[in-house]
Amino acid sequence: MSTGNGRIFEYSDGGELFEGYVVEPDVSLGGQRPCVLVLHDWSGVNSGMHEVAERVAGLGYVAFAADVYGKGRRGGETDDNSSLMNPLVGDRALLRRRLLASLRAACQHPRVDGDRIGAVGYCFGGLCALDLARAVPAGLRGVVSVHGVLAPPQLGPQADIKASILLLHGWEDPFAPPAHIEAFAREFTDAKADWQVHAYGHAMHAFSFERAAKPEQGIAYDAAAARRSWQAMQDFFGEIFAGS
Repeated sequence: MSTGNGRIFEYSDGGELFEGYVVEPDVSLGGQRPCVLVLHDWSGVNSGMHEVAERVAGLGYVAFAADVYGKGRRGGETDDNSSLMNPLVGDRALLRRRLLASLRAACQHPRVDGDRIGAVGYCFGGLCALDLARAVPAGLRGVVSVHGVLAPPQLGPQADIKASILLLHGWEDPFAPPAHIEAFAREFTDAKADWQVHAYGHAMHAFSFERAAKPEQGIAYDAAAARRSWQAMQDFFGEIFAGS
């Protein structure tokens, strides 16, 4: 029951402006609701992320499509957006700061229950989701990384991770080969996190993105993996937000 009431939500950090996109669930649900941060791929907060936010709001949550690039910094959904992404991949402390600023901005929304926060991220956004969990902010119940990048941030000793973690992974993803999955498991086990991995056979990178069509580069849409991952995400959020 997506409402179509999405609106731009401007916020700031360190004097820089950011432009998120927030969608509220149906008013009949009333009161404060859990919030899911939607963390964008390497192209930024674009129409695809707006669509994801609309779908998430249809599940009964406040959806907040966060912006880690800055107001007006957007790329094309099928373009090479390395110039936008790489500075933050190279400065994970800055990325963490922007993620935490986005979480604080989301919690300012009057319909958001700040003790029930989740996140879902796609590709680069999957890395962002994991980095948000690694930051151990108050109120974060769980994060979902969808065909995400897994490299740890190397920001010093890792505190115990309180949020639950769901990794939705295409087994043929060249950007997250099996060795990276093993490293992920070791890292999050050492951090005492509640984690799980769903791996989809034959699926490549960006399997949930309908316009992904570069199989020679290991990038391709997979309808079955997309459908299964969306259901897995719904079940995960239903579990972490239940009874609270």
